[in-house]
Amino acid sequence: MQLWFTEKHTPNVDFSIKVDRQLYSGRSAFQRIDVFESKEFGRFLTLDGYMMLTEKDEFIYHEMIVHVPMAVHPSPRRILVIGAGDGGVVRELTRYDSVQHIDLVEIDEMVVTVCKEYLQQTACRFDDKRVTIHYQDGLKFVRHCEDEYDLIIVDSTDPFGPGEGLFTKEFYGNCFKALKNDGIMVNQHESPFYSVDAVAMQRAHKRIVESFPISRVYQAHIPTYPSGHWLFGFASKKYHPEKDFDAKKWNALGLATRYYNTRLHTGAFCLPNYVEELLEDVE
Repeated sequence: MQLWFTEKHTPNVDFSIKVDRQLYSGRSAFQRIDVFESKEFGRFLTLDGYMMLTEKDEFIYHEMIVHVPMAVHPSPRRILVIGAGDGGVVRELTRYDSVQHIDLVEIDEMVVTVCKEYLQQTACRFDDKRVTIHYQDGLKFVRHCEDEYDLIIVDSTDPFGPGEGLFTKEFYGNCFKALKNDGIMVNQHESPFYSVDAVAMQRAHKRIVESFPISRVYQAHIPTYPSGHWLFGFASKKYHPEKDFDAKKWNALGLATRYYNTRLHTGAFCLPNYVEELLEDVE
């Protein structure tokens, strides 16, 4: 008997991966957590039946959500990460010697525990001495922060269930307050391709535009996410993601990456016409 994992991308589109075996299945106070193993994508994590990452393509997502803002901010020392219980964002951030402190706020402790055991490719740097893990609601955590962080990375699930509060105007306003006067916020911005996802993307973008003086969107190709076309939001109090981007300085760090590079950095902000039109509709 063959075992397949299937995620419904739309009422008319399914995405399926043939599974060799299921490594873990459990339910936390917040969601169902599953880990599977497959020949094509290696191990992969799903929450409530939705794909979060696979070992084969997670590097794309994590490199693009981390290295883009790190290449723009001239001196990011204190960083807040909301979500990201799989550890991929922390793994990439801890490669920078300049980073002094990382607060990771994850609502579901079980996600971290499961990833440490079954997804060590991403959950490999939680023990870095610069990392402090807070198991609580990111929306509530950020309410009590002011002028504290150089960078906030919002690696949330989709805008429903445990991640719903991380797409509100209140949340983005609190992130603005939590950042220093030259701070940057980056978030996963959903996909523009399928209509339901596009509406969620527009809603998030509208609220960020209302909160930050500089707001741009960039893209990456992530094969296992709906449509494969994924967006990230770049919001800043001061720095423009292209005009204030120092390619020479970032390249001098000598960080080895598989997806991100400084030429791609600039190109990622060049969006297709249909995406530009969706963004203009809400700006």
